[in-house]
Amino acid sequence: MKAFLILEDGTVYAGTSIGTAREVISEIVFNTSMAGYLEVLTDPSYAGQAVVMTYPLIGNYGICYEDMESAKPWPDGYIVRELSRRPSNFRSEDSIQHFLEKYDIPGISGIDTRALTKRLREKGTMNGMITTDEKYSLDAVLPKIREYVPSGVVKKVTLKEKKIWPGSGPRVALLDFGAKDNIAQSLNDRGCEVTVYPAETAAEEILAGRPDGIMLSNGPGDPKECTGIIAEIKKIYDSNTPVFAICLGHQLMALATGADTYKMKYGHRGGNHPVKDLETGRVYISSQNHGYVVDMDTLDRNVARASFVNVNDGTNEGLSYIGKPVFTVQFHPEACPGPQDTGFLFDRFLKMMEVNADA
Repeated sequence: MKAFLILEDGTVYAGTSIGTAREVISEIVFNTSMAGYLEVLTDPSYAGQAVVMTYPLIGNYGICYEDMESAKPWPDGYIVRELSRRPSNFRSEDSIQHFLEKYDIPGISGIDTRALTKRLREKGTMNGMITTDEKYSLDAVLPKIREYVPSGVVKKVTLKEKKIWPGSGPRVALLDFGAKDNIAQSLNDRGCEVTVYPAETAAEEILAGRPDGIMLSNGPGDPKECTGIIAEIKKIYDSNTPVFAICLGHQLMALATGADTYKMKYGHRGGNHPVKDLETGRVYISSQNHGYVVDMDTLDRNVARASFVNVNDGTNEGLSYIGKPVFTVQFHPEACPGPQDTGFLFDRFLKMMEVNADA
């Protein structure tokens, strides 16, 4: 079946329908990971977006449900150059085609994803429509495409009731703004008891549990939309409880302490982004997935200082808060998919909790 990707600038790419034939309008973003497509699909940070995979062949090692980063996939759509129909992998339990059908995700294959990615880099992230309607009218669909705004996505992806990962070590409260499972797993592997809370949980309830530390997770959407959550994070910041924040959590903490954020031209999404530790000068390769960034021109230098910077474009990748047991990063130290170079940050968090307990 034919399918079409229509961008808000009027560009049309023709290909073949994959997944379901449902029509969808979404924000079109690209991911440069060469592997880990299942982890990308099940990352809640992609809610409200359709993902273009820049690597040309997707699905060749099939689907292993054990590798999912959440209970279901979240992108609105999936866009690839070529979809493997016959996976080859001893762990494979399913094909990616059936996986997309199972979870009602529409997509398109057979288009020039290189040309599409170049257009998104040159013009910036755009909205688009995936449709199988061969009689579409640009005049009719373009206004609808341009009007689309992803909203309410954190509320959509967060869990509904708190969940506990048992452990015998430090007690960590994890606020789920769209958390990947490997964040809780990385803490649990280090002995932590992790209690995962819904995104809009009041700070008073979290602090009443007397956690040794609090994690703010990754998540989708514009951080400035989360006004109620930001107010609760400010209370957490004022409590002097150790905090480690990732991605959206990093942005929300910055907003809670007076800084601003802005939307990037096309964001950072992939497993190959270099970040520099400003304290040691060492560069790490990181996994990233974000379209917004902290505006360093609005940061109060008496509140926080930059700890990491992106080597490619100089944008902020981390903050350390002055006089507070709080540090945050824009990238994903838990990776999945991606390199494990910065997993030591979880150990730094454990050390921070230990020092705070002894104080």
